[in-house]
This record gives sequence, C-alpha cells and structure tokens, in this order.
Amino acid sequence: MTQSQLRIVIVGHVDHGKSTLVGRLLHETGSLPDGRVETIRAASEKRGVAFEWAFLLDALQAERDQGITIDSTRIRLKTPGRETVVIDAPGHKEFLKNMITGAAAADAAVLVVDAVEGVREQTRRHGYLLHLLGMTQVVVAVNKMDAVGWSQARFDEVSAEVAGFLKGIGLTATHVVPLSAYVGANLTARADQMPWNDGPALVEALASFHPQPGLADMPLRFPVQDVLKLDERRIVVGRIESGRLRVGDELVFWPSGKAARVATIEGWNQAAPAIGAAAGQSVGITLDDHIFVERGHVASHGLASPCECTALRANLFWLSREPLTVGSRWRLRLATAEVWAEVAAIEKVVDVEDLSAANATQVERNAVAEVLLRLRGTIAADTFADNPRLGRFVLVDGHDVAGGGIVTATDLETGRQGVPKSTNLFPVGHRAPLEARWALNGHRGGVIWLTGLSASGKSTIAMEAEHQLLRKGRQVYVLDGDNIRQGLNADLGFSPDDRAENIRRVGEVAHLFAQAGIIVITAFISPYRADRDRVRAIRPGNFHEVYIKADVEECARRDPKGLYARALRGEIPEFTGVSAPYEEPETAEMVIETLGRSVEHSVAALLDYIDRSFVLKAGEAAGVGG
Repeated sequence: MTQSQLRIVIVGHVDHGKSTLVGRLLHETGSLPDGRVETIRAASEKRGVAFEWAFLLDALQAERDQGITIDSTRIRLKTPGRETVVIDAPGHKEFLKNMITGAAAADAAVLVVDAVEGVREQTRRHGYLLHLLGMTQVVVAVNKMDAVGWSQARFDEVSAEVAGFLKGIGLTATHVVPLSAYVGANLTARADQMPWNDGPALVEALASFHPQPGLADMPLRFPVQDVLKLDERRIVVGRIESGRLRVGDELVFWPSGKAARVATIEGWNQAAPAIGAAAGQSVGITLDDHIFVERGHVASHGLASPCECTALRANLFWLSREPLTVGSRWRLRLATAEVWAEVAAIEKVVDVEDLSAANATQVERNAVAEVLLRLRGTIAADTFADNPRLGRFVLVDGHDVAGGGIVTATDLETGRQGVPKSTNLFPVGHRAPLEARWALNGHRGGVIWLTGLSASGKSTIAMEAEHQLLRKGRQVYVLDGDNIRQGLNADLGFSPDDRAENIRRVGEVAHLFAQAGIIVITAFISPYRADRDRVRAIRPGNFHEVYIKADVEECARRDPKGLYARALRGEIPEFTGVSAPYEEPETAEMVIETLGRSVEHSVAALLDYIDRSFVLKAGEAAGVGG
C-alpha cells in the first residue's frame, strides 16, 4: 500500500444501485482488465439474463443467483494522482457484518440513495454505522436520476432529506452528487442531461477525499501478533498500526508495563538491517532484555501509552440473532488481543429510524446501543477519538462476528491506574539478584492469591498456613483484606472502581514482597476476574491463584462476623454474594473446597502445593546460589 492510497467504501440501501455504480465507474475510468465487460456480456447472454454492471462485482455464483451482494468486494480504481481502492459493501441487512468489515477499513464513504425511493431504513442504518465507525468524509450519490426524468426538484427533495438525516447524527456530506450509474451520467464528467447541476461529477468529488491523516505521526501502537524463537533470538512480530519505532527506542508493552529497548528490526528479504519502521509495516523486533511478551500485548513509547482496560464504554452495532443482554458474555477482539467481555450495562438503544434513544434490557439484531463492557482480563486500548487503530473492536461467538463498535471511554478515564503520572522517573536496579535471595531462603518468592466469598475460609487458611510455614523456616507473610483496608487502603470503599483500586494496590505490594524472595499469601475476596488477571499480569510466573470455594448458602450459615445477616437486611450495600457479584476463577492453579472439610485438611492441601511449587531442592539451591 502506498502512502497516497485512498480506500472508499460504497454503502446504501439494498437495490439502490451500489454495485452498478461501482461497475460502471470502473468501466468509465478504464480500471477494468481488457475484455472483462465483453466476458460478462457473453456470460449474461448464455444464461439468458440482461447484462448488469453489477455483475462485474458480484463474483460469487450465489450473489448472481440471488441478485444481492453478500461479501465486500475490493478493486483498484484508476484516478488521477493516486491509487484508489473501492470497497463495495453489501446493502441487505442480513449481511451487515460484511458492510461493517468493509467500512471499518475505509478512509471515506459514498452513501448511495435511490432518487425514486429516497432515504430508506438501510440508508439510515448505514449512515449511522458510518458515524459509529468514526467516518467523517462522506459523499452522497443520488442515483437513478434517469428514472425521475433528471428532475432538479426531485434531487433537491432527496438532497434535503439526506442532509437532514446526516445532520441529526453529526455527519455532513462533502458533496451531494446527482447521477445515473446505469447510463454513466455524471460519473467522470458533468452530465448534459442535468444542466442545472453546478456541482462536481462523482470522480471530482472523490478527489476531495484524503487518506487517514498522519498514522505514522500518531503515537506508536505495535500490537504483538506472535513471539518467534529463531536460533537464540526471540523475535516479537506484528504490524505497526500507528507511529514509528527505531533501533534503540525504549518500548513499554501493555498491559504488563514491562519495558525494553529495540535491539534489532528484523525483516523479510531485506538487503540490509533496518534501523526504523513506521505505520503499515509488518516487522519483527528483538529486545535487549528477556521480558515477558505475548500475543495481544501492545508496544508503545513510554510517554504516549494506551490505556490499561478492564472495562470499556462503547457504541455497539449488534448483528447476532441472539439478543445482547446484561450479563451475557462474548469474546472481544481488539487488535491482536482477545478476552472475554461481560455486558455490565446497556445504557441506551438508538432507533436508527428517528434517532431516538431509549432504555432497554436487551439489544436486538441490527440495533445500535451504547453499552458498558466489563472485561475478564486486562487489554491495551485507546478511545476511538484518540487512536482509531486501537479504538475499534468486534464481539465474536465462535467464528462468527456477533457485533462490533468503537471505544468511547475506558474504565481509567479518571486517571490511569498503575501508570506513573510523573515523567521524571528512573527505575533503580537491585544489586542483590533474585536468585541469591532464593538460595538464602531455600525457596522461591511468589504470590499465593486466595480468592473466594466472605466466610469461605480465606483468612483462616492463610493465617494457619503462615504459622506452619514459619515453623518450617520459610520467609512468609500474609496480606489480609481487613488489615489492608485499615491502613494502606483506608481511603477506599466498596464500589466496583474502589474494589479494583484496592486489588491493584495489593497486587503491586504482593509482587514487591515476592521480588524480595518472600512467599506472600493474600486473603481477599477480589470478586472480579479482570482485577485478579491484572495482578497476574504484573509478573505472570510469580502468581498462583487459589480459589477457596464455598457457596453463598454455606458462607451465610457460617457468617462469623454477622455480615451476611446485615447485608440481607439491606444494611451493607454492594456486599459480594448478596448485592454484588462474585466471578469464580476459570483458570485457578488450585481449588480448595471448604464445605465439609476441616481447616487442617485445607491448610495441608495448600502447604503441599507451596512445597511443590516454591521449595528449592538441593541441586536447585546450589545452582541458584552459585
């Protein structure tokens, strides 16, 4: 792709002439291979059907039989001064997901409206989708002017209708062009049939469009596609979505926050080593430090980083036959990251016919909604306004796209949690290596993260395990929820945001203990998977999630502090298991079921796991000490 390439998507209501417009436009601009039109004419005659310009685009046999465009078709258009790629997107509402795919990849759009029918349901829906996807460069093509006798009055009527609709959704058409795709009028030159028209022909209007401006000049976003091991090298590969990188740059990989410098830029079939790369290039890089990097991470420069997100507010277009409901879960894909997302709230549903917004408990197929998604892990993202390349996502069900949209806000809009606000920070390395601490202690450091409902037994098990480990000479310490909230986190309440910040702080402290070579056991309800996953991401190899499992009924029966009784009387808002959710671990390293089991049995199981996972054997101790 050259820097001046322009990608234009053609959208509009079914049967308003999009494919015909593209086919005739390709013919009029000399963009078709020699003999292509003749071949299609001959095939049409053989099948006993009238020749249609749309047949140039509708390559699939199913499309010719049904007379509709099923998939998005891309073809190059010869235009003066630059290369243009035209994307013919399907108009039928059954194939809206393909229209969204085409529009999401475009720089600009042509919205086709039938001069006879005027604005229809799909016209409004496609117009709103262009707005939803952040499209700002739009030309309206009022097609089939021959069918209304080239009437200026009818054109003015349709033009006013379209302009009013677009204004209502925050779009303004650069031009409204009257034309007839079937006869080729006003495509490449002004039509004699419409002497009253003093505006440009369609190709002239397209010349006013510009490619997405300055992707290479935006902050660096380098989503990791994979990490390859070649010889002794670890090559981080991916496509640079925006910005530039050079050998020697310090990159920060999100959401882990780990940093390293670019040692080399690897390429395929390149004559000499590259020293830099920019947006649009697929590259491999090696780093000067063996930090943990995996698919889904996003590299940036330190002072212009994306957001670490465990929740997203988004404008969403829904495509699945199954309605979107509060509490439903879907796989979210953003760049190369994929994570489970739960619908935390449906804030409003927009009627694309009259643009009215209403409260709703579910989103039906082909509807547009503003939603809040809570993620089951931490990903790096931008709002669409800040960086479209990391601000678009899709929700998938298996291999099918269920919906898609743009990020309008993240859960860190009041300040990025975990990202230093000061830029004048310089990490200081320890002279004592971690392995030396392990050798001195006889065991590795790490985080044993006990999670479960209140009264499930977390604190009891943690304190007894600490006692037993100390008797064995282990370096161990317990961080307990109630204790931490009386000191370090005394300023936090129990709202979802405060709970997330509580766990973030504890996670950072726990990993500091682990880096000191200590086995740190935490006892926190930590109800949200995303919050626990964020703590794991700090140092994944040091984190061990242990689910202390007991159902709500059993915990309420135990109720040693009387909290369940108070919560059931409504005296404690946002109480986990009663008026606030608890999300069970899906990939815990260990599950300890406490129902019907003694404390001693549960502690013994935990101690056995710690011995197997942390204690150094004789040979290992000598190795790390030497």
